[in-house]
Amino acid sequence: MTSVITTEGLTKRFGRITAVEGLDLDVREGDVYGFLGANGSGKTTTVRMLLGLVLATSGRVEVLGREMPRAARHVLPQVGAIVEGPAAYPHLSGRRNLVLFDAMGHGGTRATRRDRIEETLEKVGLARVDDRPVHAYSLGMRQRLGLAGALLRKPRLLVLDEPTNGLDPQGIHEIRRLLLDVNAAGTTVFLSSHLLGEVEQLCTRVGVLDSGRLVLQEEMTELQRPTGRVEVGTPDVARVRELLDGVVDQYDAERLFVRDADAAALNARLVSAGVRVTWLTPERRRLEDVVLAKTSAGSDRFGLETGR
Repeated sequence: MTSVITTEGLTKRFGRITAVEGLDLDVREGDVYGFLGANGSGKTTTVRMLLGLVLATSGRVEVLGREMPRAARHVLPQVGAIVEGPAAYPHLSGRRNLVLFDAMGHGGTRATRRDRIEETLEKVGLARVDDRPVHAYSLGMRQRLGLAGALLRKPRLLVLDEPTNGLDPQGIHEIRRLLLDVNAAGTTVFLSSHLLGEVEQLCTRVGVLDSGRLVLQEEMTELQRPTGRVEVGTPDVARVRELLDGVVDQYDAERLFVRDADAAALNARLVSAGVRVTWLTPERRRLEDVVLAKTSAGSDRFGLETGR
């Protein structure tokens, strides 16, 4: 599969401080890649190096098959990005900002540019935006406008640094749906975030950064593979413990964890023995547990809102 972002030994030092060290990223075409790390772990510095906004101390970067920042003039027109918050002229309206941005990268008639802008505003939920200046926007509206600017050129690669910052739960859901649609249409998405729940619900691959080092890079399906145990919900906990003596690892008043990889066979055995089964499902590893086992960061440094 074609690599869209590749780094080898990517390192950035600021004086005596090493912000990023020896980073080997592999982002493939079609990925929704979650770049996960606690605040201050080096995520934004990495993103800025990928886009040629900060020069690496050592190592190399390739984006869309070209070396950065040497090929920035060729690469960046194919990349949409939000880094450290959306940029805009605060005294102009959101629509006027997009008109100026579009004029820098596209030809076409005034009518086609207008249609492209209106289509993009519709996508990000700003179709009914009025002519108020951007400095009067809420943080969530500014995030949506930044995303509109990133999507305006229909990029091959979308690089987003904390894109749901400032959005309410409904807005987060809408942006999540939009990013999945954009990815399904062929755009590779690189999403930097400290929110485990956001990454878990969106991403197909995950890289985890801890104090500037990449400590994990894997497919989401592998990270969430079955543990080999089955979770059984039942009011007959004591009966199940007696029936399955020796393979019950944990239990409480209404559920048990059983060492058995064949959930269907286990269900059949319990039901035939007269056990009332409320639910039964293979246990899978949780991203939260995998990440915290690999990093030195406590849970207070990550957003663990898995329902977001």
